[in-house]
Amino acid sequence: MSEWELEREITAYYERGEERERLTRNPRGRLEFVRMQDLLRRLLPGEGLDVLDVGGATGIHSAWLAADGHKPTLLDPVSDQVAVAAALPGVTALVGDARELPFEDASFDAVLLMGPLYHLVEREERVRAIAEARRCARPGGLVAAVTINRVAGWNDHLLFRAGGDDKGISAEASLRVLREGDLRFFDQHMFTTAYLAHPWEVASEFADVGLDATQYSVQGFPGFIPQLEALVDDPAGFAHLMEGLREIETEPSLLGAGNHLLTAAKV
Repeated sequence: MSEWELEREITAYYERGEERERLTRNPRGRLEFVRMQDLLRRLLPGEGLDVLDVGGATGIHSAWLAADGHKPTLLDPVSDQVAVAAALPGVTALVGDARELPFEDASFDAVLLMGPLYHLVEREERVRAIAEARRCARPGGLVAAVTINRVAGWNDHLLFRAGGDDKGISAEASLRVLREGDLRFFDQHMFTTAYLAHPWEVASEFADVGLDATQYSVQGFPGFIPQLEALVDDPAGFAHLMEGLREIETEPSLLGAGNHLLTAAKV
């Protein structure tokens, strides 16, 4: 029996199923998904890899990894999500926790933390998850993790307010999260308990387990554009957006100016 437990509100949020379509149902999600594919396809160390998708939910990333010829194993703490992922062609799916991976050392060519660090609000637990990922990665392999940037909650409030919508995170809560990073206590239904990090915090957590990381802005500041749909739905506009994002993705001054950050290191 694992010593770790997932907070009940986190499990309940994912059991509602609303997150399953997030990366495909709106322009912001679609940009995040395509950029994540673009980044990982460039960072993965080869073809036909054994890839561990930790916190992989219903398998949106495992599905395309399998279609690309890799051999993904998905691990997630929510059994309902694992059941959905297990039905995907070429995907092995198991229930488990990022902080205590049930695999031998050096079992995978790449270990991806595509969501677990969101919900580990204590630094020691995030470091534990990264250390477990490093342990399970083979020499020369990849460890990569996605985090939510500190500005994300404040940005959501500004977008809702500019659009005349009184739903979402409140002004007071958005400023508190901007200062503290802790979304544990919130008065909204957009998301669940999470930690919103500064890029330097994530880099230091990787360094704590001996990983020298490179960081990539996923959507960058263009992801904040209210009229993003017009760009995402226009092939020429979207190609231009993607090219520009590749140009600025590692610019240190812009790493925190977007909703999501990818931190990656070679083992």
